[in-house]
Amino acid sequence: MRDAVLTLTDAPSREAESAIADSLDAFNERRTGVAHSRPLAVLLQGANSGLLLGGLLGRTSLGLLFIDLIFVPDASRGTGVGSQMMSRAEEEAVARGCRQAVLYTIAFQAPGFYRRVGYQVFGEVRSGPADQARLFMTKAL
Repeated sequence: MRDAVLTLTDAPSREAESAIADSLDAFNERRTGVAHSRPLAVLLQGANSGLLLGGLLGRTSLGLLFIDLIFVPDASRGTGVGSQMMSRAEEEAVARGCRQAVLYTIAFQAPGFYRRVGYQVFGEVRSGPADQARLFMTKAL
């Protein structure tokens, strides 16, 4: 495109992110005939305060559950809440027609947790120190 300009930023606006995501979703829908991409979140909130403490963010798309981010605060680790978040997301993904889940984690983060809830490593990308390798994991639902 002759009258287009590339702009590099580390702070894209929410409007820019939405426009790109919406355009890709529309392209994919035209190609597949399926409206397929749908956000999925499991939120961990204070029982009395309602304050957001952590949670899981992901999406479902064409039969896959993508786990994008998961955070469990220190005070809740080891209580089973992380496993419950994963289970809730996986149950919803199955209800949406998904048969597989995929995620990536960093070697120093939580690969042991993901293995305990049934995920297996299918790829690894090393970058920087060895403890910063990205581990790509999957699970049949």
